[in-house]
Amino acid sequence: MDLEKDVKFVKGVGPSKVKLLNKLEIYTLKDLISYYPRTYEDRSKAKYLSDCVDGEEATIEAIACSRISEIRMPKKTMQKLIIRDETMTGTVTWFNQNYLKNIFYTGKKYRFYGKISKKYNNISIISPVFDEIGCTKNTGKIIPIYPLTYQLTQNVLRKIIENGIAEVKDNLQETLPEYLLKEYKLLNINQAIQNIHFPQKFEDFKLARYRLVFEELLTTQLALLQLKNNYMNDKNGIAFNKDVKMSEIINELPFKLTKAQLRVLEEIDNNMESEKSMNRLLQGDVGSGKTVIAMCAAFKAVRSGYQATIIAPTAILAIQHLENFKNILEKMNIRCELLISAITKKKKTELLERLKNGEIDILIGTHALLQENVEFKNLGLVVTDEQHRFGVKQRTTLVEKGKNPDVLVMTATPIPRTLALILYGDLDISIIDELPPNRKKIETFAVQKNMSERVNNFVRKQIEEGRQAYIVCPLVEENEESDLKSVQKIYETYTKEIFPEYRVQYIHGKMKQKEKDEIMLNFKNRQIDILISTTVIEVGVDVPNANIMVIENAERFGLAALHQLRGRVGRGQYQSYCILKCEGKSENARKRMKIMCETNDGFIISEKDLELRGSGDFFGTMQHGLPEFKIANLFEDMPILKTVQGVAIKILEKDPNLQNEENRLLINLIKDKFLKRIEI
Repeated sequence: MDLEKDVKFVKGVGPSKVKLLNKLEIYTLKDLISYYPRTYEDRSKAKYLSDCVDGEEATIEAIACSRISEIRMPKKTMQKLIIRDETMTGTVTWFNQNYLKNIFYTGKKYRFYGKISKKYNNISIISPVFDEIGCTKNTGKIIPIYPLTYQLTQNVLRKIIENGIAEVKDNLQETLPEYLLKEYKLLNINQAIQNIHFPQKFEDFKLARYRLVFEELLTTQLALLQLKNNYMNDKNGIAFNKDVKMSEIINELPFKLTKAQLRVLEEIDNNMESEKSMNRLLQGDVGSGKTVIAMCAAFKAVRSGYQATIIAPTAILAIQHLENFKNILEKMNIRCELLISAITKKKKTELLERLKNGEIDILIGTHALLQENVEFKNLGLVVTDEQHRFGVKQRTTLVEKGKNPDVLVMTATPIPRTLALILYGDLDISIIDELPPNRKKIETFAVQKNMSERVNNFVRKQIEEGRQAYIVCPLVEENEESDLKSVQKIYETYTKEIFPEYRVQYIHGKMKQKEKDEIMLNFKNRQIDILISTTVIEVGVDVPNANIMVIENAERFGLAALHQLRGRVGRGQYQSYCILKCEGKSENARKRMKIMCETNDGFIISEKDLELRGSGDFFGTMQHGLPEFKIANLFEDMPILKTVQGVAIKILEKDPNLQNEENRLLINLIKDKFLKRIEI
């Protein structure tokens, strides 16, 4: 059976629906059957009308007391059916469903599932789905609910997935070894796929989910532990010179390091002097001073006779690093250079020649560093800044430009330590859990739509005092799927109506990198008063003069993203503010805004983010360079994760390279999930 066959050949798809499925990243039959439901509706158990509660969704079994009557209204029609069960009479209503007139027969029993409206002991069900008793097309069972794209309905997607599963029925090849299935009482793959989509009862779903989460987390753990074991067993790393003391550069700094920074430097120093290759993750909140750590490590590498390289996700961030490095290191005769795609061909050729000859000590750059023609004479240290913008594969490409260089991976995305140990299982972890003493708390306020005028006046007051402002919104352009405020619409409103007297500009991810860098540079140089942006500024340049950020539709962002965005202000001497404009009225949205207003601590925020949203968005591919989890939720599934960690360690103790026949399936799983990202 060909699981890689194009999804357009699955019954019910065809050329019109294939594009919609592709939007959901469903390209093959395999993608289709592993597109898991996000939740379920239990339509299997019927309730009496008298037991129903206003606002709930429920299944009712009742007799039709009449044929459907139709009520004509100015712009629509209403179809009305009187029903009765053993406890009372109720009404079922639909709108603009004229075809229903000939469907229901007096005295016949039907099953309805829909939203209950109960007022003054009158009960009605609004726009329900229904079946005759004996039929279970829409009711009488547990129904999967899938994440959707515009124009694709639950019914259509459900039917297509049903057809896909019918094609593979009981013929899927097992993906886990027999000994694991037995020892951990796991369902086989065919049962798991059938029951994750169409469980007969919730117990079936729980067993199916356990099996699939177990497999997903085990695959990730095995891959990361294999990588770590490769590093640990590698005694051919660089032992940097013990006589080169980091205190030499620390004493040159124009500020005092925090206790947390000094502790982290000691960990890095010990790593660098050991003959094992360093592979360390440095976690630190926005503004905690990670760059200076990288500078001290690079100093030790250079003074020990090696070169160092720092890769950043954007040219403007690379330029900022270069300025910071040069300020301190040039007076110590350490030569720092910049490699970004914007430099001229002539300059690049000359720079690459000097790099190869060892005339450049520290090379800072962007993805341009990954090109084949970038050759170092003696690369000893690789620093990756903002790790979640680079995959493991890119890190590997850079590392291969040296002979087992030490690796320092930096991220400003705070992750709870237990999860960091799992997600970055191939790295040791250092945490800067303290901000420099001069950093002022960013005052954060959550406001409703009706406060817009007050917010605008506050922004105006800050600009009049010489400051600058960020306005952040979720979309680039208006589209019919959403009424979220877009960059372009806000730009027009601000320039024409609200702030015509100020210099307003916008920036978004669809622009060319050169254009984005130019705009950010203009903003930094105070040539722009208000910058309207998408989350493209999340990782960006320091603008000490920008002290206010307004985030539109704040309820649409995760806490981690809001915290990252907020970290763009508060970079200078001025009191800074973050205003969260929130249109969501849900309890969850209210809780999230409250957390943002109460704390500036990224680690507390990351814990809460996981708790409130689960791990899907927080730990998607963009966050850590690993394939994203299709079904596992790291917050909910912590018990399974702990079990799986133990299983992975046990397997690799017996069979470090997974060469035994019994583990052949595990190697296939790892290759399938990680092939494009990790060299196993």
